[in-house]
Amino acid sequence: MTDQIVKTVVLDAPVSRVWRALADQQEFGQWFRVKLDQPFQPGGLSTGQMTFPGYEYYPWRATVERMEEERLLSFRWHDFDERSELPISEQPTTLVEFVLEPIADGQTKLTITESGFMSLSESRRIEVMRGNTEGWNIQAENIAAHVASHGQ
Repeated sequence: MTDQIVKTVVLDAPVSRVWRALADQQEFGQWFRVKLDQPFQPGGLSTGQMTFPGYEYYPWRATVERMEEERLLSFRWHDFDERSELPISEQPTTLVEFVLEPIADGQTKLTITESGFMSLSESRRIEVMRGNTEGWNIQAENIAAHVASHGQ
């Protein structure tokens, strides 16, 4: 069994535009459907509330690991297991990485990788990987539509 999900999408926008959609908390919140309480900053805690339909009761909690302008954004986010007695701050994390690469005609190749599923309990791991695989497919469509409709 693999320990990661990898999703690659070609976006009809330059790297600078895609970077802004990732790194700016307001823009990230628009396409990802989360209301974030503070800007992303390396080493900083990011908290908020999901606004994605059906998941509005899910809290958002992540620690930003790296921000390399127009190249990489990564964070560790907590798997919210609503059945767990542990607060979200004590629940396991996975690592999410967004890697940007400029390609021909002003487009951007965005690779989204989520890894570290082995940190989740065995009983939960497959369920989370399936759900997050579907989720990244949806989020890839969301960011594509966002950068295409919000100009340079």
